Amino acid sequence: MNYILFDGPSRNALLPFTFTRPVADIRIGILSIREKWEKYLGYTTTTVTEEYLSEKWPMVELEENVMLNASFLPNEEIVALVKSLEENQAVFCGEEVIAFFTTSAQEEVDLEKYEAIEYDGDVLRVENTWDIFSKNAMALEADFELLTKGRKSQPIPTSNNVIAAENIFLEEGAKVEFCTLNASTGPIYIGKGAEIMEGSIIRGGLAMCEHSVLKLGSKIYGATTVGPYCKVGGEVNNSVLFAYSNKGHEGFLGNSVLGEWCNLGADTNNSNLKNNYAPVRLWSYETENFAKTGLQFCGLMMGDHSKCGINTMFNTGTVVGVSANIFGSGFPRNFIPSFVWGGASGFTTYLPKKAYETARAMMARRDIAFDAKEQAILDHIFEETKKWRKD
Repeated sequence: MNYILFDGPSRNALLPFTFTRPVADIRIGILSIREKWEKYLGYTTTTVTEEYLSEKWPMVELEENVMLNASFLPNEEIVALVKSLEENQAVFCGEEVIAFFTTSAQEEVDLEKYEAIEYDGDVLRVENTWDIFSKNAMALEADFELLTKGRKSQPIPTSNNVIAAENIFLEEGAKVEFCTLNASTGPIYIGKGAEIMEGSIIRGGLAMCEHSVLKLGSKIYGATTVGPYCKVGGEVNNSVLFAYSNKGHEGFLGNSVLGEWCNLGADTNNSNLKNNYAPVRLWSYETENFAKTGLQFCGLMMGDHSKCGINTMFNTGTVVGVSANIFGSGFPRNFIPSFVWGGASGFTTYLPKKAYETARAMMARRDIAFDAKEQAILDHIFEETKKWRKD
């Protein structure tokens, strides 16, 4: 069977992260949403997404296809229904479609003519940016069970202070010595080649993806995900870093999400709680206003390729776009557009030529090329986000 993940109606609510990727490639828990579906299904997937992203994430369409709503995270019950689908059948959760079997071209699909199969079980869905961290604990536990079932962890070195060792799993090549690992509050997963340096204090859940690093004396808690090749230090609470991003020094990051190729300067801190304890609002690209999250704790949402200098301070509920460069004293405003340069005293346009030089240099350090596909995506984002920049 040919499985195709589509962005669905949640795509715009997940900006700035979906400026640079399909919904399916958002990371929550240990795996990305795509990796979860592929692990459950036993098949690779392709994607229906925005046209400017489709060269990097092309769609492969056959005569028979099962379309999957990427905002829904799979579980055994949902996957069983998906695998049993026949032509012109669809799985619904309330009014939202989870999956449907089609032999028609995508533009010809009319779901009202499909036989509806209702799913009324537990469901985990990513509909807003803040879902990525607020639902991370549940996603991490599900991924931990999926990845470790029937497998045996590498031995936990005896130098560590360990609580609930049965909830800790070390993949091949994982390194952890002279640390405190408390998995009584959630699982701790240490991926292939990942390293937790000496003196770190971990309170699960924690996902260390492949080749990620926790620096000396890190303090991590509250269902945190450190994506592949990320480096993290200081204090982190209930946050998700997608991949290749760095928060390598002291400073606090809480209830936050960082995309790929981000870098936080030393002693960067974000507020995750308003002084009056009021619910946090976050900038919405859909309404061009501030949306109610319903959360008391909500920190920083930073899109791909954005950076900040040392001692940067972010207010509660700050949204940073793609390829922004932030520095200077004081609190910058809590919506920072894409491709800007500056801080609390104001911003100017961060010219693509300069932004691409930085991206090329950072990616080269990981032996990854900043190629024409990457530049074309960022070129599109620069033009699409122009209206929010004020020079």
